[in-house]
Amino acid sequence: MTASAERTLRAGLRWTSLRLRLVVVFALVALTAAASASAIAYWLNREAVLTRTQDTALDDFRRQMQDTAAALPTSPTKDDLQRAAAQMASNSPGYSVLLEDERDRGKPIVGYSDLDTFTRADVPGPLQRQVGRKQPLTSSNKDEYHLFWQRTSIAGTPYLVAGARVIGGGPTGYMAKSLDQERQDLNSLAWSLGIATTLALIGSALLAQAAATTVLRPVQRLGDAARKLGEGKLDTRLAVSGTDELADLSRTFNRTASSLEKKVADMSAREESSRRFVADMSHELRTPLTAITAVAEVLEDEADSLDPMIAPAVHLVVSETRRLNDLVENLMEVTRFDAGTARLVLDDVDVADQVTACIDARAWLDAVDLDAERGMMVRLDPRRLDVILANLIGNALKHGGSPVGVAVRTEGEELVIEVRDHGPGIPEDVLPHVFDRFYKASASRPRSEGSGLGLSIAMENAHIHGGDITAANSPDGGAVFVLRLPRDAERLTDGEADHRRPDSGTRDEDGGSA
Repeated sequence: MTASAERTLRAGLRWTSLRLRLVVVFALVALTAAASASAIAYWLNREAVLTRTQDTALDDFRRQMQDTAAALPTSPTKDDLQRAAAQMASNSPGYSVLLEDERDRGKPIVGYSDLDTFTRADVPGPLQRQVGRKQPLTSSNKDEYHLFWQRTSIAGTPYLVAGARVIGGGPTGYMAKSLDQERQDLNSLAWSLGIATTLALIGSALLAQAAATTVLRPVQRLGDAARKLGEGKLDTRLAVSGTDELADLSRTFNRTASSLEKKVADMSAREESSRRFVADMSHELRTPLTAITAVAEVLEDEADSLDPMIAPAVHLVVSETRRLNDLVENLMEVTRFDAGTARLVLDDVDVADQVTACIDARAWLDAVDLDAERGMMVRLDPRRLDVILANLIGNALKHGGSPVGVAVRTEGEELVIEVRDHGPGIPEDVLPHVFDRFYKASASRPRSEGSGLGLSIAMENAHIHGGDITAANSPDGGAVFVLRLPRDAERLTDGEADHRRPDSGTRDEDGGSA
């Protein structure tokens, strides 16, 4: 993944996480507050408008009933009722009135102010029954009949319908007042409140975005700084301004980064000092070791003529001298890898010939079964390949016994060399550590023949080629080490190799041995 794609992905993840949650929370809070305020405002205005209209209409209707309907004759005619209804409607514009009386028992007569707008059929039945019901007189109720009202819908239009009966044997009157204008006003108010709620929601989203940006920008800078710190840029620091919690967090980050940089610098200095010490010690030991080795070899040649009591000591000295010499060479090789000074000297190599030469040089021909086709050419460092093979095959012979199988093949652009023994295999708890430096499977045998560096050096030589080594146990028994190297290390090591040929007379000073 490219750096720009990674930044885009991180930005997308940030948007779908904290930023989006902040915007959504702000929007929900604003929506809840605005919707609640709008609903309360609408309900209060609706009740105020309807109550004011209703009270005005009912007071006017009560007055008209007292002034006009009560003045009718005791037994009014239909025309009397008609005129009285028309007069009441004309005195109160926007009203429709009907008056009802009985000429004879069971024979009602009705007068309408507007037969097309309001008829007796438009009066709800429950309202008619309430108006016509005679109320018992009590100390708290001085009147037999009362004014009643109800909101209803006539032909899809809201109306206030009220009814009352003239006390003392007068007619019963009903009034209908259209509430369509109030409905339109309330609808306009609802639209206005809806628009205001929408604008509040949009405004809250914009404010949330601004607030999220204000909060997340320092967090983003802190995350970028933490990534740089994790990548090893220990001089990364944050610009601090303000006294809020984020500023305190930035100061804490800077103090932590400074402390970490100091500790890493101290550790690097100690590590560099340790590497120099090991390298200097190994280098200084080479000269006396060379002399001791030469003397030991002379003693070994004369061991047969020495006193039988002295000969074992001579052989022990010779063996330990060689072991010490190998350890010093291995330590020098390790320090070069740690210091990053190890380089490849590439050459075109016939793998079968190289493996055969490695086995022959160590007199392992009778102990190794080689399966390799000649003419398999690769470009790598032949000396380092020899070191790898010597360590893997020598390790197999030491722990698994002969014969050791070595199979060479290619897989695409990779060279694969498999080394297999027929011993007891590697314990499962040892497998993860076989390539660790100075690791020995048996803690009770700290003075084994090996230095504990061979497989580690083999792995380092594989890595410098851009390859790897894996260790496992075969289902048929024994351990299997698989070496994988690129067939062209010059192309895959990105210029890390020293392209001088071995026959040019110039080589690096590595002297590692198996």
